[in-house]
Amino acid sequence: MKLTFKIALAAFYAATHLTCAAADTSRPNFIIFITDDISQDDLGCYGNPDVKTPHLDKWAADGMRFDNAYLTCSSCSPSRCSLITGRYPHNTGAAELHTQLPPDHVLFPKLLRDSGYYTVLSGKHHMGPNVNIAFDDVSPGKGPGKEGDWIEILQNRPKDKPFFCWFASGDAHRAWQKNDDAPVYNPDELSVPPFLVNGPLTRQDFADYYHEVSRTDTFAGRIRTELQAQGIERDTYFIYMSDNGRPFPRCKTRVYDSGVKSPFIIARPGHVAPSVTKSLVSVNVDLPATILELAGVDQSERMQGISFATVLKDANATTRDFVFSEHNWHVNQAFERMVRFGDFVYVRNGFPHLQAMCVESASKFPAGKELWEHESLGKLNELQRDIFQVPRPTEELFDVSRDPHQLKNVVDSAEHAHVLEKMRAAMDQWMDETNDCISSDPTPDRQGPDGVQNPNWHHHIQPGIEAGSLESNGKGPVLDR
Repeated sequence: MKLTFKIALAAFYAATHLTCAAADTSRPNFIIFITDDISQDDLGCYGNPDVKTPHLDKWAADGMRFDNAYLTCSSCSPSRCSLITGRYPHNTGAAELHTQLPPDHVLFPKLLRDSGYYTVLSGKHHMGPNVNIAFDDVSPGKGPGKEGDWIEILQNRPKDKPFFCWFASGDAHRAWQKNDDAPVYNPDELSVPPFLVNGPLTRQDFADYYHEVSRTDTFAGRIRTELQAQGIERDTYFIYMSDNGRPFPRCKTRVYDSGVKSPFIIARPGHVAPSVTKSLVSVNVDLPATILELAGVDQSERMQGISFATVLKDANATTRDFVFSEHNWHVNQAFERMVRFGDFVYVRNGFPHLQAMCVESASKFPAGKELWEHESLGKLNELQRDIFQVPRPTEELFDVSRDPHQLKNVVDSAEHAHVLEKMRAAMDQWMDETNDCISSDPTPDRQGPDGVQNPNWHHHIQPGIEAGSLESNGKGPVLDR
């Protein structure tokens, strides 16, 4: 009898273990492919005829392409810290470039790990050591774009757990590095945005940039091939996004679409229907909430986003009417805030007396160099003089349906007075509810247009800190109802 009981008990435990393992592996896997410094306009599937991105175009055709996906800022480390916490940059304590995320934040990959997921980060980190607790493994990546060990990670992962991969490329970040994983572009065949100089230096700069954009495409294709080889493509959400816009003047760091509108593709065959959505998404704060819902994990009250899982089921669904973004110190002093509502983008500048600089606007990089040279010769047109405008407008309003590059400020137009008041009110509410404010001692410029650094430079008080932003869980307005 005792032996029979022991056999039965062993069989019970074995059956229970198998049931648990089956339940774990039935949960979806997630791969976030976070690129470095890529604007939405710079993929073929978003209508760019100059760049080759066939694998991403296929992911987009087979999944959902988001046309109105906005980042909470256009600066590398603040954007990543915002994403991993699901909080706005000024609510993280890491709102400025090269500031580490403080301890004791709720990290959404840690919630996944605690619920049974295998979690791994490979590639660009840039958030500080306090986030490492969210991952079973952390790798610096391999190769010029840091993507070189991703397939190996997928092959060697634990097979009895669902997985979450934070794959962060170094592409497309300066300084450019070429290899055989992407095509080389002819600069004479490329077009240039109207706010930059259409000259040989800028076109070559774009040719080198597009090479690295295409390298992200190569690895997007290799990931898909590996998922298919393992028979788990239908079990895995593939998510492609950027941390900020392209590293060119008036793009990276800025809160125009060229800086904060991200390429955003989510695919899972059999679960996400091929579609394009115009629904507004605040990527850094909303994606964590969405992944947690899809994984069956409760969202922390510390997270400020909302899930857009309903949009993945219905491309016409609406989860947001407002998205917000911010521009804080990134080598140069700044305090800009942006809200998108309907067809309008509203920008508020706390430091209108300052030049709208960032390191990519400086004269040390080809596109910036050509811009500065033409400015010194008086050859720039009105559309190209943005970064030289001082003082700058305290407020800007753009109709993106008519002005996709946000070049015509209609803030003084009587026709737009009603929408201006609505957006002012939305901005005031968001800043109030998230405890945002200009610092009484803001971080100064680290370097000038010539790239020469101040040897005595250091971070000062970050925005929001004096208003209690670290304690705030406020979301600001979400829906206009």
